[in-house]
Amino acid sequence: MKAKILVVDDETDLQLLIKQKFRRQIREQEYEFVFAENGLKALQALNENPDVDMVLSDINMPEMDGLTLLVRLGEISPILKSVIVSAYGDMDNIRTAMNRGAFDFVTKPIDFKDLGVTMEKTLKYVAQLKETIKAVRENDILRMYVDASVLQFMTQDAFEQSLMTSENIEATVVFMDLCGFTSISENEPADRVVKMINKYFDVMVKEIIAQGGLVDKFMGDAVMAVFRGDYHLDRAVESSLAVRNHINGFREELSNQSGYYPKVSIGINSGEMVSGNIGSAALKRLDYTVIGDAVNVAQRLQSIASPGQVVVPESAYLLIKEAFNCNLVGEVNLKNKANPVKIYEVLE
Repeated sequence: MKAKILVVDDETDLQLLIKQKFRRQIREQEYEFVFAENGLKALQALNENPDVDMVLSDINMPEMDGLTLLVRLGEISPILKSVIVSAYGDMDNIRTAMNRGAFDFVTKPIDFKDLGVTMEKTLKYVAQLKETIKAVRENDILRMYVDASVLQFMTQDAFEQSLMTSENIEATVVFMDLCGFTSISENEPADRVVKMINKYFDVMVKEIIAQGGLVDKFMGDAVMAVFRGDYHLDRAVESSLAVRNHINGFREELSNQSGYYPKVSIGINSGEMVSGNIGSAALKRLDYTVIGDAVNVAQRLQSIASPGQVVVPESAYLLIKEAFNCNLVGEVNLKNKANPVKIYEVLE
């Protein structure tokens, strides 16, 4: 990759020397040099060339000297590194330059072999900084798409060897679906739909995380969450009630209707399930999730819940009846379940 280097010096013959001494690197497109005769001109050059990787600067120059330029460079970018190249190689100038952010100091008359080594070292350090910043940004972006538990799992030494392993866990699964949102998607502009659903998802995710839950996935206008650990069922119910109450407080003005009052239908179920990576390692497409009958029942409970309802099966009701106010809804037939299931609505 080509490195761009800004040379700041009021000695005009230095430009010719630089071009001669580094002609091979210039010819092979390893280095590209930009020149400026003082600090002010250097700032203009940086404005025109924001991709400059390093600066070689003299100290004694008209209009703006090199030590003042160092301060300005630190304000422009923490990545941009500078090497002072000056005949004023006394300890005071060296210490001042280093305290103001210089990466290194080379004295005149210039030993171009030594300068070349210094430039390579500086550019290597800049490249490492850029890679670090890139990794941090990518990690921040990844956190927007991948649950924290998955990221933690990915940092373990046995990550690749255990890609297809799984474990049986006791947990609670919650499905939350926005009621009536499909019809809105058909009639409202796409950007409006995205903003609306992201607003609702933001509420859901915050309440899920507040109760120690993990967002498993987004499915259209629905969210699947998993709660593990102590009191996982209670925390799942608390989260669901908070989501329902928050969503009930919204009202959207629509272009072709008087308004949309969003509601959520929520299904909750606890039990044993399989947790792990589901998919194809060969195709490098995996989904870190939970599967099992308990998960299927939670989804089917959500599908029969009315707008604004939080529904649990009798098995869950028996565990939470002393902590939450519930009403019997009745027996319902769930897909692929041989016997009717008695369900309850959690009120508060």
